[in-house]
Amino acid sequence: MATVGQIIFFTLVTLNVLLAAFIILILTLAFSKSTSKVVSSNTKPVANLGEDQILSCYVSAESQPNRLGEVSVSWEKTDLGTVYRYENRAPALDGQASAFKGRAQVFPDAVAIGNASLLLRSVRSSDEGEYTCTIRSSVAHGTVSIQLRTAVFSVPTLKFSNSILTSEASSWFPKPDVTWLNQTGNELNANTSFTERSPGIYSLLSTLQSAKVSETYSCRIENSLVVAVTEATISGSGVLGRTFFTFSVASTQLVSFYLNIITSVLCMFYVV
Repeated sequence: MATVGQIIFFTLVTLNVLLAAFIILILTLAFSKSTSKVVSSNTKPVANLGEDQILSCYVSAESQPNRLGEVSVSWEKTDLGTVYRYENRAPALDGQASAFKGRAQVFPDAVAIGNASLLLRSVRSSDEGEYTCTIRSSVAHGTVSIQLRTAVFSVPTLKFSNSILTSEASSWFPKPDVTWLNQTGNELNANTSFTERSPGIYSLLSTLQSAKVSETYSCRIENSLVVAVTEATISGSGVLGRTFFTFSVASTQLVSFYLNIITSVLCMFYVV
C-alpha cells in the first residue's frame, strides 16, 4: 500500500507533466500563428546575371483572407540593409541601400491580396546573398528567408551537317561539363571546347560525330547550379530541339542534395 508521501509525490509529478504539456501546446499554437503565415515558392532561386528575377514571398493560401487591409512589406538583405519597403499603400524608400535604387519593386495590386514578391531588375553578382521578406497586417504577419544565388546560363543552338551535330552556347558560369547521350541513355563520345569570353564566363562548342537522321540525342550542359538538357531530333532538313533547365537546391538537415525543377524553359527552334 502506497504511503501518503508516495501519493503526494506521484500527484506532483503528474501535475508537472500536465502543466508542461499545456505550456508546450500554448507555445506551439502561438508560434504557428505568428510565423507560419508567410512563405515562398522558392527559397533558393538561381538568377541569371543581367536578367530580371522575381523573389517569391506571399501569405500562405490556407491563412489568407480575400484582402489583408492595410499591409506593410519589408525586404532586407543581410549585408546591405533595406532593399525595398512598402507602407501605407506606397513605396517607403528612405534608407534604401543605394545598390537597389531603381532596381527593386513590389506590385501594389498583388500586395493587397497577400503577394509581396519582389522584382529585382538586371541581377548583379553582388545581389547574391540572404534576403528576408516580412509582411505585416492586422490579419496576417510573418517573415521568410530567401537565399539568392547567381549564375550565367544560355540556351544552346544546334546545327547538323555532314553527319556532324553541334551544340553551341554563348555564356555559362560557373564553367560547365558537357555530356551527350543517345535516345537509349548511353553516353557518347564528343569533343567540347571552351572560350573564356570574360573572367569566369565561358562560351562552348560541342561536336558529336556520326549523328544520324531521324535519331534523337541529348546534350547535357551542367555546373553546380544549373543543368540544361537539350533534346535534339535530326530530320532531313535540320534539327528540332527543346531545352529544359533545372536548378540545384542547397542541402538541408534532411536531404544532402537534390535537384528541384524551379522552372522548365521550353525553347523550340528549327535550323535549316
